[in-house]
Amino acid sequence: MLLDSLGRKHDYLRISLTDQCNLRCLYCMPNEYMEFMPNNHLMQAQEIFEIAKIFVEQGINKIRLTGGEPLLRKDFPDIISLLAKLPIQLTLTTNGILIDKYLSQLVEAGITSVNLSLDTLQAVKFTQITKRKGFEKVWRAIHLLLQESRHVKINMVAMKSKNLDEILDFIALTIKLPLHIRFIEFMPFTGNAWEQSQVVTHHEILDLVRTKFEFSKLIDEPNDTSKKYQVKGAQGTFAIISTMSEPFCSSCNRLRLTADGKIKNCLFSVEESNLLERFRKGQDILPIIKQSVWEKKAQQGGQFPKNYQDTVPEKITNRSMISIGG
Repeated sequence: MLLDSLGRKHDYLRISLTDQCNLRCLYCMPNEYMEFMPNNHLMQAQEIFEIAKIFVEQGINKIRLTGGEPLLRKDFPDIISLLAKLPIQLTLTTNGILIDKYLSQLVEAGITSVNLSLDTLQAVKFTQITKRKGFEKVWRAIHLLLQESRHVKINMVAMKSKNLDEILDFIALTIKLPLHIRFIEFMPFTGNAWEQSQVVTHHEILDLVRTKFEFSKLIDEPNDTSKKYQVKGAQGTFAIISTMSEPFCSSCNRLRLTADGKIKNCLFSVEESNLLERFRKGQDILPIIKQSVWEKKAQQGGQFPKNYQDTVPEKITNRSMISIGG
């Protein structure tokens, strides 16, 4: 069992497969012309499996594959085929562009839940936010996943100047489609030009939804990062991830493994431990894993003030979101 010094049990591991992406979302990637990690710096398929197995032996029962865009890995089918052998719930976060290419492998590997990142329902605005075309491919991917009876969550990073006007449109999707929309408060990472004035908070979103829809609060699971709701008569649900305005760190059960094999005990942790380097030398990485978990800070990597509005992004020490893993 992986416990930190506050007694929090960790049974959920997020593994980034790559820092590369076929989109250029402004809140995730610092600039258009990033240099990405060379392949030999990345965990290879067998290494991902062997390292993941060590975590599973310590109680990890859920693994989410992230990126960058995880489907850009040419060996993605090999990775999920290996991980499917473990006694875990295997899930995926993707931008959806390549879902049609790998859908059959996802189904075969038993991936029943997919988080899909989409910040707008407008094709023109999609290109503005991502700096690439592809809205139609993402929209098709959503329907392909639904046709395969996958549990589809759509992650929308809410920003006042970008997509505040679309929140009600996203909510409307849940009425006729079994989609689970999750609004994420805009978070600061290296190079993403975060401003507290752009954050749309949990309560601001609810106040907006009340202007058009009747909804009720759903019961959240013990370790949920999101607060779930449902519009009356809707097939789907919506939720809010209130990282900035109402942190949920007291029940956190998540760990992260970056594409280059470093463990981060929190999305905002300053400290990282290089598991891949030690693993390649044949060293026992379990003591490093346990030490990292034990040293996890009480909240937000110990870097944020109590009031998110007092956050000074230049004082936050972290990677860019794309090099951490979504």
